Amino acid sequence: MFIHLDVGWMAHPFPLSSFRIASAEEIARIRTLGLQQLRWSPEKSLVEEPALAQGDPGDDVPAPAATPSESAADAASLKRALLTQQRAAARQCDEQYGEASGALRRIVSQAVDQPGQARSDTEGLTRALLDKMLGDSEMCILVLSGNAGEKPTAHAMNVTVVSLLMARVLGLPEQDMLDVGVGALLHDIGKLELPHRVHHLDDRFTQAEVNAYRDHVRLGVLHGQRMGLSPGALQVIAQHHESADGSGFPSRLNMDRMSPAARIVSMVNRYDNLCNPHVVGRSLTPHEALSRLFAQGRGKFDGSMLNAFIRMMGVYPAGSIVQLTDDRYGIVMNVNSSRPLKPRVLVHDARVPRDQALLLNLATEPDLGIRRSLPMAQLPDTARQYLQPTPRVAYFFEPAASLAVAGA
Repeated sequence: MFIHLDVGWMAHPFPLSSFRIASAEEIARIRTLGLQQLRWSPEKSLVEEPALAQGDPGDDVPAPAATPSESAADAASLKRALLTQQRAAARQCDEQYGEASGALRRIVSQAVDQPGQARSDTEGLTRALLDKMLGDSEMCILVLSGNAGEKPTAHAMNVTVVSLLMARVLGLPEQDMLDVGVGALLHDIGKLELPHRVHHLDDRFTQAEVNAYRDHVRLGVLHGQRMGLSPGALQVIAQHHESADGSGFPSRLNMDRMSPAARIVSMVNRYDNLCNPHVVGRSLTPHEALSRLFAQGRGKFDGSMLNAFIRMMGVYPAGSIVQLTDDRYGIVMNVNSSRPLKPRVLVHDARVPRDQALLLNLATEPDLGIRRSLPMAQLPDTARQYLQPTPRVAYFFEPAASLAVAGA
């Protein structure tokens, strides 16, 4: 049965709120939710067709060939179904991101006056995210097509989601993964104590202003201590601007003195700041950001983690603007780390209205691939108007299995 859980995304342990039940264990977990009723979709549920009995009249009788008009109708019907699924998946992902972002905003608002509650809620949000990620299924990293919300929340969510996926890939113990999530969600909490003008580093800052900006790390640790965060989460906050070569701040630690959780968050924090800088005009596409991280940051980050990060994000991370080998332009919408060179792409096709365009799954196109990535400024006007790339990217995640039927 394909069912729908009409509760908040963080109120149940499943990766998606709508899914096809696959085991008795899932039924048992659904029962623990205490729901009085479930919605189900008969048209999306699997019903086994009864096999023909031996000697039935239908044996060995070939099915009549479909006429061209029937084949065209079937293709149109399939496309409509796929488009409906694609839209539903995108809408569901936006809702899940919105729910998690709303929880983070509430945490920040109560951090000063209710530090204990803020800690409890931060751990709860981290656990909810981990519950969706842990398990045997592969995860896809996808870029949200809508507005990601206010920048501080979007930045913290980006760093948290990508850092937790990295911790999962690296096989960190569960407690370390919790420290990654809590520390990433709160890594900039010290900026609550600073004037807004020094929330982001500026080349024109005086040394006093640079020092004020850097003090958000110390202030963040104090906030974390008042909340009663674990030592591992406090280390993430304290070390999220340190570098493997000892060039970071505030303590100029080298890689050996940084915790694994802090090494992950430091790298992901730098990546997101390249994609989503305070000055929008300086933003890089995800592919450009990844290239710069590799070219200029190899000494600043744990080399093995950096390589794993590139494998996970894909050579062309979600949000990258690309040109395909058939010369069409597109934007990468999601990446499965097991097929990093074969993401799903929204392709500019003037014959198809944008709101009716199916994502092109390059994994099913053996003769088609990505020729190159390009900056937004090099995208032709017609392709830019169609693809609608945004100067800021927001990341989320989804089980790869849920996308298996959603791409063309």
